[in-house]
Amino acid sequence: MHQLSNMGLVRLRIRELAQEKGWTLKEVSERSGVIYSTVRSYARRRAMTTVDFTAIHKLARTFEVTIEDLVEILEE
Repeated sequence: MHQLSNMGLVRLRIRELAQEKGWTLKEVSERSGVIYSTVRSYARRRAMTTVDFTAIHKLARTFEVTIEDLVEILEE
């Protein structure tokens, strides 16, 4: 089990970043090594209270952005 990080209310900018690269969510999953169901869930949810930090790190690295650019903080 990866450590989960509680960051208040957050949204991950997966959909926008994937569109910029011209990638499908499936491609994001393949490139990042984060399982597709997780990528899809994170992309669909408008707000989350708990996220998998390992997944966020892999996704940020895949998109070549900082974690701050990937995570939109809605409410702390």
